[in-house]
Amino acid sequence: MQTEPAGIYIHVPFCLRKCRYCDFYSVAQLNQRDAFVKALQREIELAPDPGPVDSLYFGGGTPSLLDPDQVAAILTAARARFEFLSDVEITLEANPGTVDKATLTDFKTAGVNRLNLGIQSFENRQLAFLGRIHTATEARQSIEAARAAGYSNLGLDLIYGLPGQNPVEMAREVEAAVAPEPEHLSCYLLTYEQGTPLDKDREFGKVTPLPEKDAADLFLEIRKLLSAHGYRQYEISNFARSEQYFSRHNQKYWNFAPYIGLGPAAHSFIEPVRYWNHRELPDYLSDLEKGNHRSGPRKLSPRASR
Repeated sequence: MQTEPAGIYIHVPFCLRKCRYCDFYSVAQLNQRDAFVKALQREIELAPDPGPVDSLYFGGGTPSLLDPDQVAAILTAARARFEFLSDVEITLEANPGTVDKATLTDFKTAGVNRLNLGIQSFENRQLAFLGRIHTATEARQSIEAARAAGYSNLGLDLIYGLPGQNPVEMAREVEAAVAPEPEHLSCYLLTYEQGTPLDKDREFGKVTPLPEKDAADLFLEIRKLLSAHGYRQYEISNFARSEQYFSRHNQKYWNFAPYIGLGPAAHSFIEPVRYWNHRELPDYLSDLEKGNHRSGPRKLSPRASR
């Protein structure tokens, strides 16, 4: 018997340029956005019923590369198919450099009530190292635009553990992040995922990862500083100003709540079965035309699912 509302995850596979550390599936074929939205609407029609839904999360990729009208159309289809609770939390990931006040206002009008900005760093040198498309100035401007657009549930992402990073630099990053008083902060350790440009640089000695102990010390510094600013750690990498602002979607994975994943490479879990979609956008689009989009299910044992 379902005891917790379900979540919906929508993977938007478009990026202007792939970051050097990222191994999430994304493509730069923005001319495929209309075809993607059409296929996604079809997938929503075919999706199983997970029960009442209290969270929907647009992840990616860069969801803010969709037009607000496209986001509105997706949400209309989702509301028609799923049972949304009255206080459903609808999150959109956005990258600085892809949004302004007008766009963010339109996303809010479309139904987005929680915004998550991929800041990653407030230092231009670190942003360049990570391969981000925005500058530190644009990062701050995106936060100001979000507040001006009326978002009262705002999350920021930071990456720590960059080569040579020290506690003084980390404290500067945290202070910059808490200055606009976001409701939520995610602090992720930089990882060297196999096959990424960053990992290839590590392999050829062009990049020296921060020693594990130094990275751990940075995280302890982050936790101490955020606690002093009133942020509560509720998951390994996630902090919020109060329980009210804990990400509902993030907690689904920890609490083994059911969730439906839509879009290429997305995974779903309705106990005890986990299933996933084709990773490549062309395969995803082609199969949706035929009414089939899943690469395969896997039934989990009680131990694996828990």
